[in-house]
Amino acid sequence: MASLNVSMPAELRQFVDKRTKDGQFSTPTEYVRHLIREDQKRQAEDRLDRVLLQGLDSSDFAEVTPEFFDRLRSLITRRPRGKRARS
Repeated sequence: MASLNVSMPAELRQFVDKRTKDGQFSTPTEYVRHLIREDQKRQAEDRLDRVLLQGLDSSDFAEVTPEFFDRLRSLITRRPRGKRARS
């Protein structure tokens, strides 16, 4: 595992220490990892939002009907278990 040394003002270090002592995180490193994972999650959600908005802005719409879902369900149930769809 790679390491990272972070310098910060005393005020921020006190905040990190308090968050660690509050019991949710056992070490400052765990807290920083949590923050980074949350940032990654937020970034992925932002990307999904952008893609969805691009889709809404496009003029390439298909009507979603009960028949559409029937065909989709049929495709899913016919696929052998353990096989992943290709992207």
